[in-house]
Amino acid sequence: MLLRGSITTPLQSSPRHTNLKQRNVTVSSQPNLSYPLSISDETLSSRGFILRRTPENLNLEALNKVFVAVGFPRRDPEKIRIALENTDALVWVEERKTQNAVAFARATGDGVFNAIIWDVVVDPSFQGIGLGKAVVERLIEDLVGRGILNIALYSEPRVIGFYRPLGFVADPDGIRGMVYSRKPKRK
Repeated sequence: MLLRGSITTPLQSSPRHTNLKQRNVTVSSQPNLSYPLSISDETLSSRGFILRRTPENLNLEALNKVFVAVGFPRRDPEKIRIALENTDALVWVEERKTQNAVAFARATGDGVFNAIIWDVVVDPSFQGIGLGKAVVERLIEDLVGRGILNIALYSEPRVIGFYRPLGFVADPDGIRGMVYSRKPKRK
């Protein structure tokens, strides 16, 4: 199901990723307003987590294990690397002890008007402690801080309730999302 939402309050922007594909974008200046995060960076740190916004030090095999643990198919690490090169915004949480990703989300888009959030995952061993909200809130903060207000995501029906408190609504203007899908021919 396609979910779409917008946040009208301007948020603080965070720096663009230095090792992601760079794009020249002009965004109008917006006032800095504080966004109430459900869990602070300091609290995350005190619980043994490190918040990351670049793919540097991201172990793709460990991330793949999280994908599989939540029901995503295993992905080719080289294709994950290419996807990350084409990602506009990225937030992940590293467990300090293992140095592995335990929560992850990324967004792609046109850099001006629209973005789509992809691959929101939290290792099942770490679910229920706010890490999913932490990555999505910061991803939204980053996008809105750049002036991108049309933010969409795809969600399994069973977790739609997770996204509602974060500002997402299903089909807000009666828009129905469509997905191109073509099954491969059998030989």
